This record gives sequence, C-alpha cells and structure tokens, in this order.
Amino acid sequence: MGTIGFLPGQRKNGPGDPVPTYGYQVVRSYPHDRGAFTQGLFIRNGFFYEGTGMPGQSGIRKVKIETGEVLQIRPLAAQYFGEGIVEWNGAIVQLTWQHGVGFVYDAETFAPTKTFTYKGEGWGLTHDGTRLIMSDGTAQLRFLDPATLKETGRVTVRSGHGPVEKLNELEFVKGEVFANVWGTDRIARISPSDGRVTGWIDLAGLLPASDRANADVLNGIAYDAAADRLFVTGKWWPRVFEIRLTKR
Repeated sequence: MGTIGFLPGQRKNGPGDPVPTYGYQVVRSYPHDRGAFTQGLFIRNGFFYEGTGMPGQSGIRKVKIETGEVLQIRPLAAQYFGEGIVEWNGAIVQLTWQHGVGFVYDAETFAPTKTFTYKGEGWGLTHDGTRLIMSDGTAQLRFLDPATLKETGRVTVRSGHGPVEKLNELEFVKGEVFANVWGTDRIARISPSDGRVTGWIDLAGLLPASDRANADVLNGIAYDAAADRLFVTGKWWPRVFEIRLTKR
C-alpha cells in the first residue's frame, strides 16, 4: 500500500452518504509564497508548477518544492483572473475564471503557443492520461479533448446527499479525481466514470491557527506519482503540506 493510504474508512458522512471519510497525518511541510493565490498545482520533473489568481497577480510559475523559491514565472495580462492549470504533452494549459478563454504555454519556456475558448466559468483542471478534466464551480466535471480543447462530455458529481457543487482545484490520483470543494476544508474523491463520490478527505485544522491571518481557503492538490506523495495547500497559505491519508 502506497503513501496515499487507500484505506477502508469506517465513519459515514451522515444519513444517505455512506462513504468513508479520511483524516490525515502531516509528513512534512514546505515554505509557500504567501502572495500566491493558488488556483492550480501539479508536479513536473520534481518541481511544483502553480497557477495563481487575482487581477494583476495571476500567472503560472515553477517553484522549488523544498524551499518555495519561485524559479520561473509568466504573468497573465492584468484583466485576467487565472484559474486551474495542467500539463499535457509538453504544454501547460491554463483556465481563467469568468473570461471564457484559456491559454496554452510551452512547459519549458512558458512561451504562449495558443488560446482557446469555452462557455461558462473556469475553475480547476487535471487529466486522466486521455482527457483533460475541468471544473466550473458547479457539480459537473467537463471532459476536454486535449488536442482541440473542445468539450467532449460531462458528468455530474454526486454523493449520498445529492450533487456536490463548487468543485474547484482538481488532481488525478490513482484512477480518481481529487477535488477541493470551495469554501470547505474537504476534498472529494470522485469516480470519473460516473461522478460518484467514493470518499471524503477532511483537512480541518491542517493550517495552524497561528498561520490563518490573511490566509484564504484550502485550494491546491498535487500528486507525485513517482514517489507516491500527496501535497495540499491553500490560497495565500504560508506552507505546502505533504500528507498521508488515515482512516477514521
């Protein structure tokens, strides 16, 4: 069993939602730029790649995991509010919030290579090895053709209590989509085939109270498949946490 800890949970989330809830153990924490309004996060070649938001502060950046040092950055034009990012075939794809336009960059140089459009809002972005998977703030996950960046389908995410809305930053982990639920300390584990919530990760208390001043919500999930490590952070958080899931 790997570090992620796919364990058979015991606690239910209430009547009608009999799926396991997972807690966490902090393996290690790392410095994080408090000025980064984290919207997207992934690992590539041993480095974090982070997408940031807020008008005039949005962009993409390459970050050294151990120190939080920003090694490379490309800002977005000030009118755009950056959202989720994902790597695909040597490129970084970035969404924007309410502008209906996305950007594609060379993953090495950050040079822009193309733009694309979509309807509705852009929130989170990941991929399953075949398709890009996008959230838009609703209970739906959209699937995009990575070559054309056109939508090919959708699935509604549901728990025992019904649709799970405000799906935000996404990460594909061992066949499941992990999704921050905006405004909460929870991550939903989702089956991408049918949208079923297979479990919840409860990260309440992860950021110490002493670090809460000026910090915003939990947002940012990165999985290091090579070393089986899971990282989480939040908007304007001073730390990135490597965690191990535990059963309740």
